[in-house]
Amino acid sequence: MLLRRDPSLPLEQALSATEAKFETLTDAMPQMVWSTLPDGFHDYYNARWYEFTGMPPGSTDGEGWNGMFHPEDQELAWQRWRESLETGEPYEIEYRLRHHSGEYRWTLGRALPVRDEAGRIIRWIGTCTDIHEAKRTAELNTLLSRELSHRIKNIFAVVSGLIALSARQFPEAKAFASQLRDRVAALGRAHEFVRPHSDESRPVLGATTVQGMLSELFSPYPAWSEGRMTLRGDDCPVDDRGATPLALLFHELATNATKYGALSTGDGRVALTLAIDPAADLLRIRWAESGGPAVPGEPERVGFGSRLAEISVVQQLGGELSKQWLTEGLTVDIAIACSRLSRADS
Repeated sequence: MLLRRDPSLPLEQALSATEAKFETLTDAMPQMVWSTLPDGFHDYYNARWYEFTGMPPGSTDGEGWNGMFHPEDQELAWQRWRESLETGEPYEIEYRLRHHSGEYRWTLGRALPVRDEAGRIIRWIGTCTDIHEAKRTAELNTLLSRELSHRIKNIFAVVSGLIALSARQFPEAKAFASQLRDRVAALGRAHEFVRPHSDESRPVLGATTVQGMLSELFSPYPAWSEGRMTLRGDDCPVDDRGATPLALLFHELATNATKYGALSTGDGRVALTLAIDPAADLLRIRWAESGGPAVPGEPERVGFGSRLAEISVVQQLGGELSKQWLTEGLTVDIAIACSRLSRADS
């Protein structure tokens, strides 16, 4: 909403009133608000800025604002800001801003250009939002995830070692032990797909495709090597952007099929078919179970793992997911834009 000039007031008085309204509005906001001239010269900060930084009014005008950033963040902040000034693109960056206590706190900086009727930029309006606690919470969650993953990997290693030790004690079980160790190793590789990742910990997948990823994910299941799980159809590239949400969903489907569905019996089967709709840029995947226990209908309770897997596909990848609880087995249909599965297609 624009602050409109009162036509009954003289121009100078109306401009003064509009400026007062703007300052009152920005001072009422919880965020720090700032404004610059078209060339990027900072000429306004709201009260929240001075409360947060503890700086005297006017001391951060012009280029003085950059000195408030953590030394390690200053160059990148300048670079992003210059790019926005040159291109007119919105400005957005996370940086550490010096608090009046002397602590550097993580802040989200954003700015948009204000244009006149001819499209010329006449001003930039920006905000700084304190995200320090959210950032620290995210870092803690990442640390806990890494620690949990490390411990799980150690469990896989211990189990594999116990199998090898048992095989030496019982040579007649050597073939069985070798197959079991392979499946434990495959579980470890599949774990890399389904656990949460940060930018640093995400797996380097290279030229992985959806079929390749699913084959790796299903390899620990006996039904896969027995041919009771089949994977056919089209294929497309996937990297960590799409692999983790997809793997989480199909890991949950395979686990539930093994516990309660088609794969809980020796005759049950799961057929996966992939089809690309190039006109709509969609990858359609169907998971169809058959030959298992008769399905009485949709379960009354949906487990947390299933909800999390579905949310991952719908919210992270913007996909669509539907389930049909047919008597002969569960059928799941998924549709995801191919461009959402890897950065190369973005």
